[in-house]
Amino acid sequence: MKQSLARWLLRTLGWRIEGERPGHDRYVLIAAPHTSNWDLPLMLAFGAAFDLKITWMAKHSLFFPPLGWILRGLGGMPVYRHENRNVVDDMVEVLRSARRLVLVVPTEGTREWTEYWKSGFYHIARKAGVPIVPSFLDFGQKRGGFGPALLPSGDVITDMQYFRDFYRGMQGKFSGQFGPVRLREEDDTP
Repeated sequence: MKQSLARWLLRTLGWRIEGERPGHDRYVLIAAPHTSNWDLPLMLAFGAAFDLKITWMAKHSLFFPPLGWILRGLGGMPVYRHENRNVVDDMVEVLRSARRLVLVVPTEGTREWTEYWKSGFYHIARKAGVPIVPSFLDFGQKRGGFGPALLPSGDVITDMQYFRDFYRGMQGKFSGQFGPVRLREEDDTP
């Protein structure tokens, strides 16, 4: 019922559903472009349309009561970036210990334009030995869904080229805020 309702809602709002439900039990999900507060409810609607239970990371300051209870109920997982913790290693352990987990890791880390994506999604997937699945909300063509998974090889430039090709031409709600699809590590690689 939830899946049918989500599909109806997305169609009513004029969105086209594309791609297939990812066929993995555990993976890191990229949600891009991320330029608007509308991205979260749309991501949750697309997840429901594909019958996925999504766990998504967000800064801890969003999880104050009573909003925090609602966000946790919707799959939110607070991340305490200000503490001296290794978020990547923590998330690797979460993925390794779960039987099923779709972990959305914010690649851009902000709704604003940024020169580099945050590399946590890549390192979490590589260390946990799980694929990365690109999802998208293309406001330019009002379509959303999932692309084919990539198992990170450790060759960051080649792997990131896959994502550059995948996201080429896609627009966020505020298209000028979607920065380049690249990691800082790519500039450091000879």
